[in-house]
Amino acid sequence: MRRTLVIAATFAASVHAVSAFAQNAPGTTFRDCAECPEMVVIPGGRFVMGAAPGEEEREGVPEPIRGWSQPRVDLTVDSFMLGRYEVTRGEYAAFIAETGRPTGGNCWYWDFAEGKAKNDEPGRNWRNPGFAQTGRHPVVCVDWNDAQAYVAWLGRKTGKAYRLPNEAEWEYAARAGTTTTRPWGNAAGGACDHANVWDESAKGTYSNAINLHPCSDGFVHTAPAGSFQPNRFGLYDMIGNAWEWTQDCWNQTLAGVPTNGAARLSGDCSRRVMRGGSWFSGPRSARPANRDGVDAGARSSDLGFRVARTR
Repeated sequence: MRRTLVIAATFAASVHAVSAFAQNAPGTTFRDCAECPEMVVIPGGRFVMGAAPGEEEREGVPEPIRGWSQPRVDLTVDSFMLGRYEVTRGEYAAFIAETGRPTGGNCWYWDFAEGKAKNDEPGRNWRNPGFAQTGRHPVVCVDWNDAQAYVAWLGRKTGKAYRLPNEAEWEYAARAGTTTTRPWGNAAGGACDHANVWDESAKGTYSNAINLHPCSDGFVHTAPAGSFQPNRFGLYDMIGNAWEWTQDCWNQTLAGVPTNGAARLSGDCSRRVMRGGSWFSGPRSARPANRDGVDAGARSSDLGFRVARTR
């Protein structure tokens, strides 16, 4: 009997070890709870962060904001886990229902009639960003503090170390081993097979739309998560759909980025880095190297987030 129990205990321990190993294997997908975002295990590695020489000039980045994605930095990123998709409205709604966090308002949007950004409609929020969405669309009109509250909620539910990705992790995951201007190649015209961006589809709704990708992806605003091809790490919408908050404080250049891939928590911490571009991003913005800093309390109809987790 004792021998049987020992064998059974050894077998159970082996199964647990194999299961834990499998969950940590690069490319593995999993959920920590029914309401939790689906995660992908990202392998560790080295990459060069930032825009290649001449990229910003070639892409038409205005001179006043050139250099924000430079100097290039050779980094090492440890393995981590990242949301397969951007956090969806349905996932965010579960968080709101359980926590009662206020919806918030004053979401920035682009007024095409006046040709400027505005946030003068209190009724615009993540439930009503100004266009139709379903529970499978990425949540937008959430600020950095909302995103922090969401990852803290996930941590309490699961006992796992959920957080926002840091800037280096985000670019590493978006590139997924590629070194071209975009994950699918150098040409902006290939975007519509891989990303929901500002493109010819917008002309049917906004006749004065400019700075478009030379293709049509079939969506004017956000698209349901997973509508386009994933990158080599199995991640969807790293480019386009919604800008994504990261953990890092804003610094105007990449000088001083920690070479171990950690978040940069010095600089202007009233602003946080956003990455990836959105449904409203033209070719010069929808690139892995592109970065911008936004007030942590700002909400926008093209800005959401994706979650990360350490082991």
